[in-house]
Amino acid sequence: MAKSDVKAPAKEKAAKSASDNGKTKAASKSDITVAEKLVELYRLQYIDSQVDKIRIQRGELPLEVQDLEDEVEGLDTRLKKLQDELGEMEVQVSEKNNLIKDAKAQIKKYEGQQAKVRNNREYDSLTKEVEFQNLEIQLAEKRIKEAKAQIETKKAIVEESKTRHDERKKDLDVKRKELDAIVAETEKEEKDLAKKSDTASKHIEARLLSAYHRIRSNARNGLGVVPVERGSCGGCFNSIPPQRQLDISSHKKVIVCEHCGRILVDDYVVERVTGGK
Repeated sequence: MAKSDVKAPAKEKAAKSASDNGKTKAASKSDITVAEKLVELYRLQYIDSQVDKIRIQRGELPLEVQDLEDEVEGLDTRLKKLQDELGEMEVQVSEKNNLIKDAKAQIKKYEGQQAKVRNNREYDSLTKEVEFQNLEIQLAEKRIKEAKAQIETKKAIVEESKTRHDERKKDLDVKRKELDAIVAETEKEEKDLAKKSDTASKHIEARLLSAYHRIRSNARNGLGVVPVERGSCGGCFNSIPPQRQLDISSHKKVIVCEHCGRILVDDYVVERVTGGK
């Protein structure tokens, strides 16, 4: 008999064993009782609610910090633009001053040439050049005056913007320190809870976990699984009929509130989680 014929059944047996193990693991979550499923769901909700409380402690600080960061960034951009515009105006003034200097040099040159001309035509031509240069000087002086007025106005705006920028930057630094202090106090606890949340999620089948996250995301208070309290839903506080309360305590199936859609659990489930059992 060939070696391959001997080994074939062994390989098939190993493959079948691996397949059976895979099916066992896949089925393990669905094989647990409804009561255990509800306990794991409420455990996850309990952990996530603790995380929510930590984030509530921070209040609006993260949003305030973000708003201040955006405002400071906007003021930075505006201040840079204003300073660039101011620089351009000062360059224009410098250019006009140079133009005046050149024009005066030209006038001096033309006046010197007028003393050496031999006829009226040349003299009149040089006179027109002098007049033109004088007009250039007058126009340049006018533009300089206008530019200087604009520069003064722009400087006032720049100073005002810089003051506001510095004030908002100080506010941002204060808010950041407050937020960093709160985060420092709760960071370790939040990380530990996040790990516990991940661990708890692994014990819940995908369908239920998806439903939990969907319900939780639609709830204002972040509660996707709530206990029955005094005959009412712990989420929306609507009354639950006695027969439905019996169905919840029987743990035969997962039951949701008819009014808000939250998953309902009884005292047994709550005690299993909060009692540390």
